Amino acid sequence: MRFKSFAKINLGIEILGIRDDGYHEIRTLFQTVSLFDLLAFFPLSRNEIILKGNDLTILWDETNLVHKATTLLKKRYAIGAGVEIHVTKNIPAGKGLGGGSSNAAITLLALNELWQLDLGKDVLRDLGAILGADIPFFFEGGLCLGQGKGEDLFMLEDLDPRQCVLALPPDSISTVSVYSKLSPSLTSQDKDSKIIKFLDSRDLGFLENDLEEIVFRAYPQIKAIKNQIQEQGSELTLMSGSGSAVFGLFHRRREAAKTLGMLKEEHSAVLVTTLSRTEYWKKIRTGV
Repeated sequence: MRFKSFAKINLGIEILGIRDDGYHEIRTLFQTVSLFDLLAFFPLSRNEIILKGNDLTILWDETNLVHKATTLLKKRYAIGAGVEIHVTKNIPAGKGLGGGSSNAAITLLALNELWQLDLGKDVLRDLGAILGADIPFFFEGGLCLGQGKGEDLFMLEDLDPRQCVLALPPDSISTVSVYSKLSPSLTSQDKDSKIIKFLDSRDLGFLENDLEEIVFRAYPQIKAIKNQIQEQGSELTLMSGSGSAVFGLFHRRREAAKTLGMLKEEHSAVLVTTLSRTEYWKKIRTGV
C-alpha cells in the first residue's frame, strides 16, 4: 500500500494567549499544497514495527511520529500483526510545512485500511490529536480554520488555485523554541483579528504570521527572503508555521516561475500549487 503525504502552509497565525495546559491558544489558516512525501506500508506476520526513511537528518525510531502513530493504533486496538513502513521524504523537516504531522495522519489512515479497523474519520482525527495539534488537519485538507492548539478545525470554502513558490532556507527551526520566546506583547489577543477580516472579505492581503517577529530577529536571512518574494508582486508572502520556509502565492504561473528562478540563484526553492479539499483526497492515492 502506498500513499502520498502532502505538506501544508499557514496562511496566517495569530497567537491569542497562554492556555491553562501551558500551550498557546492560536488561530490559524491551514492550506494543503502539492509538495508530498511517499509512504509505503508492508504487512508483517510478526508483531514488529520497522520504520525506514531516506532522510538521514530524521530519526527513524520510536520518537518518530510515524512510529508513534503505529504504536498508538496497535495498543489501542490490540493489533498482533506488524508492519514495515518506508518513507520517501520530499518535505524537509524543521521548515513549518507539517511533514511529520502529515506522515502521522497518513499512517493512521493507511493502517486503518491495512488492519481493517473500519474507524471513521472523526475517530482517526481524535487519535491524531493525541500525537500532535497539526495532525487532525490532514484528515480534512484544503483550507481550514484551526483554533485551540490548532486541532479545533472548521472547514472553509476553498480558495481558487494559486501557484505557490516555496523558499526552503537551510535553517531548521524548533517550534518549541519559537513559542518559548513569545511575550504577551507579541500576541493578538487585544488586536483586531486579521484572520476574521479575511473570513469576511476573502482578501489574503489582511493575513499575518505572529511568529515572524521572533524568527526574523534570530534569522534575518529569512526576512530577506520574504522581502525578495514580496518584491516580485506576490499576493501573499509569509513564513509558514514557525519557519523556516517562506511562501509566496501568485495567480499566474509566469510570475511564480520568474520568482522561483530568482530565488534559486541563492536558495533552495520549489514551485507547487495549493490543493483544494477534493483534489487533496483525490491525489493521496493517485499515481502510487
